[in-house]
Amino acid sequence: MLLNLLAIVLVVTIILFPSNIPRIILGAPFVLFFPGCVLMIALFPKREKMGGIERIALSFGMSLAVVPLVGLILNYTPWGIRLESILYSVASFIFITSIVAWVRLKRLPVEERFSPKFQMTTLGWGKSAWDKALSVVLAVAILGALGTVVYILIEPKMGTEFSEFYILGLEGKAADYPKELVTGEEGEVIVGIINHELETVSYRVEVRIGGEKNSEIGPIVLEDDEGWEGKISFVPQVPGENQRVEFLLYKNGEAEPRFEPIHLWIDITE
Repeated sequence: MLLNLLAIVLVVTIILFPSNIPRIILGAPFVLFFPGCVLMIALFPKREKMGGIERIALSFGMSLAVVPLVGLILNYTPWGIRLESILYSVASFIFITSIVAWVRLKRLPVEERFSPKFQMTTLGWGKSAWDKALSVVLAVAILGALGTVVYILIEPKMGTEFSEFYILGLEGKAADYPKELVTGEEGEVIVGIINHELETVSYRVEVRIGGEKNSEIGPIVLEDDEGWEGKISFVPQVPGENQRVEFLLYKNGEAEPRFEPIHLWIDITE
């Protein structure tokens, strides 16, 4: 199927080419349309079950439901939520679902099978006034989405300078953070930074416990759109319940952190 071919092209593009433009062009329909489209064909293979306008609208809706669900499942796996894991998982969903759709289509007589036909009647013209209105709304929504993508690609990146900063458990997931430690025992988490500052940036990460500096790592020099993940450790020295462990991100030697610190609450015993 054409969708499978486009999914393969996207996977190869992301692996071999670092440029964001082809990633956006192929990635937008890969996330917003392809999963729901193959799922709709697998669920409703008969032509008369649903019209083209309904299939297109529901394909977008189903995609917006499937992709977050894939991300939620990945968060509880050893692979975590990363570009590669999301890419391969969504591509696998498209391939597997397309096989199911193909099998279900083959079981139907040719005249009953759904096949996309790009005709005005498919979009609701020649039917009721409600179908025509729905067709217009959908067309405007699709054109608006495409226009937004084109604007993002053409317009220079102004006013979008920011940095991503996050912490993960040692399994690479947003879970399993240290909750209890003994004084003198080392705690560890994974720190992640992604540079979207439109320039090369030197970062420093500082850990504070109870407002006092405990450890730090850096400098971490990242090019624009470059990411980094690594472990950072801290060793609490004062016992107490619900102690606030803060992780602060500093940029280019600035005295103030980039934004509000990320924090954990940890019970520390002697």
